[in-house]
Amino acid sequence: MTQTVEQAWDILAADWQRLQSQHLRDMFANDPDRFDGFSFSLDDLTIDFSKERIDAGALAHLFDLARAADVEDSRDAMFAGKHINTTEDRAVLHVALRGSPDDGYQADGQATADLVDPVLSAFLQFADDVRAGQVTNAKGVAFKDVINIGIGGSDLGPVMATRAMSKFSGEGPNVYFVSNVDGAHLRDATRDLNPETTLFLIASKSFTTQETMINAQAAKVWVENSIGVEASKAHFAAVSTNLDATSAFGIAPERVFGFWDWVGGRYSLTSSIGLSLAIAIGSENFRAFLDGFRDMDQHFKNTPLERNLPVLLALVGIWRRNIMGCATVALIPYNQRLENFSSYLQQMDMESNGKRVTKDGAEVATKTGPVIWGDAGTNAQHSFFQLIHQGTDIVPIDFMITAQPTSYLVEQHDLLTANFLAQSHALAFGKTAQEVRDELLVAGDDPATVEALVPHRTFPGNRPSTSILYSSLTPYSLGRLIALYEHKVFVQGVIWNVNSFDQWGVELGKVMANQLAPMLDDGADLSGLNSSTRGLIENIHALK
Repeated sequence: MTQTVEQAWDILAADWQRLQSQHLRDMFANDPDRFDGFSFSLDDLTIDFSKERIDAGALAHLFDLARAADVEDSRDAMFAGKHINTTEDRAVLHVALRGSPDDGYQADGQATADLVDPVLSAFLQFADDVRAGQVTNAKGVAFKDVINIGIGGSDLGPVMATRAMSKFSGEGPNVYFVSNVDGAHLRDATRDLNPETTLFLIASKSFTTQETMINAQAAKVWVENSIGVEASKAHFAAVSTNLDATSAFGIAPERVFGFWDWVGGRYSLTSSIGLSLAIAIGSENFRAFLDGFRDMDQHFKNTPLERNLPVLLALVGIWRRNIMGCATVALIPYNQRLENFSSYLQQMDMESNGKRVTKDGAEVATKTGPVIWGDAGTNAQHSFFQLIHQGTDIVPIDFMITAQPTSYLVEQHDLLTANFLAQSHALAFGKTAQEVRDELLVAGDDPATVEALVPHRTFPGNRPSTSILYSSLTPYSLGRLIALYEHKVFVQGVIWNVNSFDQWGVELGKVMANQLAPMLDDGADLSGLNSSTRGLIENIHALK
């Protein structure tokens, strides 16, 4: 019998009533081969859900929920180029950025390959020419440094991926990023650089993004003051669709690379927004990056739900958020070069699914997007893991690691891996009061001291985590990992019935900032403001 979404939720709630009192220690004791039933692979990529507080029956019921919510039809609609971004009446086709002509993607009846391939070839050629010293300043000197100026999707993805792929930079120029409208960001980035050998990439689709354009103007002044107005034109390129604005800024048309309204900012890393990454790693590595995305796209598109990695990751996330009631998720990559991965996924997940109304404008019936946060292991163990192990809130974790070391320091990778394994084990199984008591008594502590210490050194365990393992951090594996989370976010948005591809919540603050900016002038009329804002402005004036 076909279930409704409401019925599916009710069944899952009953599953939690059954499982809530069960400890992961008992689940593993009752099923010693639990890993075999709750781990899933795609080539070298393995995701282990065995330390989640779930069983086979609950997982089956999560698949029922996905089908009741029409996840498969919604997935097909996205790949078919239908306008699933309903509030902006747009297709959602970031998958076409890394597709092949054989995939047959179309946007409004036009083959996307006819649009994507020429732009891809153009910006990759530009990237290689910058790396080879063939794109030069007015004196014919190669650029040593490149600064990407953007914000949000025009910054977070390139920052994360460029850092992650630093091993593949070879002899390319240094690549830096400026996003914050705080002038200190641009000042710090340029402090030790030579304007004569610095190239700026201005990344703004509309070429009107306030923070980006203020920084771009400041960068322009910095270069012009050093080498003059005319010579400075060689120091700028843009990622934008506003050719009039880029021309007015002084950027030649052949140095402007566009993308399309069916590409959302937080999904744009594989478009020309990735130009800074392409300059950092070169076109060959960038194409391998795209191949990793496409591999996961095809897996998501064609694999049945029960073996579909993004679907599984999404459904376990639904279980955590809606059934267990966990409000946050920590992403902990045991790889220092992925230190920005959680920040990147914050935007992807929270800007996509941080919604309180459904596609129809009604109040959502369930909790939606969790708070995403994290840091690289092992650093995270020495900052916030105390709360995760012994705090009063349950914080599920996605752990990630490569089997192969990222550097030549193999022994350090073994220690890193041991910590990766130890943390998920400790969170799942904890340490009982009796185990603590026995350990301290064996160590020779007197019984009174032991009993005083037992509560402090007991770990409840039963704290869920997922482990993601793959062979090595390469452009291909990074692309596949990002796409895994892109599609996970999509599936969860479908189940919550929200539009994952608009971001009206981002706009309100921008509008109000534009309204308040003139009121920071001396003598501005503050009478229409609330007392808090008025008082703060008055104090700002006094402190200046």
